[in-house]
Amino acid sequence: MHGAAEILDEFGVPHEDQIISAHRTPTRLEEYAKHAEKNGFKVIIAGAGGAAHLPGMIASHTVLPVIGVPILVYNDKQQKKSAFGGLDSLLSISEMPSGSPVVTVGVNKALNAGIYALKILANESSSIRKMLKSHKEKQHKSVLKESQDLKRIGLKKFVKKKFK
Repeated sequence: MHGAAEILDEFGVPHEDQIISAHRTPTRLEEYAKHAEKNGFKVIIAGAGGAAHLPGMIASHTVLPVIGVPILVYNDKQQKKSAFGGLDSLLSISEMPSGSPVVTVGVNKALNAGIYALKILANESSSIRKMLKSHKEKQHKSVLKESQDLKRIGLKKFVKKKFK
């Protein structure tokens, strides 16, 4: 979820970071979601692993847009991935019942969730919209620079430099 927080910080958008469990703190989840709009929230980003009920349960208690981030969970201290490699979370979040939608990004793609939240906020904020356009332009220039680097130094050196 760090990627979402970083991009929101970069854009100067205040956010609140919480740990809430759909299964272990259900009443806290309900209170949080029901009061989110009154507390000034415009969008909620919720990360969850495994069965990933958190984003859907939040969506069931609010009219605010909810972006679900499927999280790859690890089973033990040896960093062994869960049996489904995050696919369980992705499918769980993307297959919400009709009437309680959640937007889903890729597994561990919190940065994309943050960018999507910014796009939602840009509907009401010309300054965020302008910053998003600038961000896209930086991405464009970055890809062009990488392409030039590849041509200049060759594939082997480029791969070493890029993925060291």
